[in-house]
Amino acid sequence: MYPDHTDRAPAVRAPEVHHPTPITPYAAPLVPVQPHAVPTVASVVLPDGRVVTGYAMSPVQPEPVAAKPAVSRAAVNVALGGVGFLAVCGGLLLLTTFITALTALITQLITLAAVIFGGWVAVQVFSGREHSKGGTTVNIRKAVIKRNRFYQ
Repeated sequence: MYPDHTDRAPAVRAPEVHHPTPITPYAAPLVPVQPHAVPTVASVVLPDGRVVTGYAMSPVQPEPVAAKPAVSRAAVNVALGGVGFLAVCGGLLLLTTFITALTALITQLITLAAVIFGGWVAVQVFSGREHSKGGTTVNIRKAVIKRNRFYQ
């Protein structure tokens, strides 16, 4: 990136040599284990005639398992989740039922108002009364109209 300086000689460095350090294998300390009793030596004759000699080993006993509860925690959690889900579903069902009932009530009130208002208008239109409250009464008698003038 930058130009080399040519006015002075480059510094001479001794090469660095790295020698790897060998890893010594880690050996676990040997702890002598004394058997409780001297085991018996068993010899087995194989079908091809060879004889194998060795100590008999006792089978490994599994660890005792802690007593399991009658109901597992997962089953309890699933059951509680189901109870909560049912409670929510019941609440939603009640909410939708309430909204449906409220909508039906509002529809009935609007229909009732329309019927009452329509009946009032019908009574006003078809009433047989001659006198109307607040109206203008005009009595037309025999009039003679000549040349756009009224004569009585």
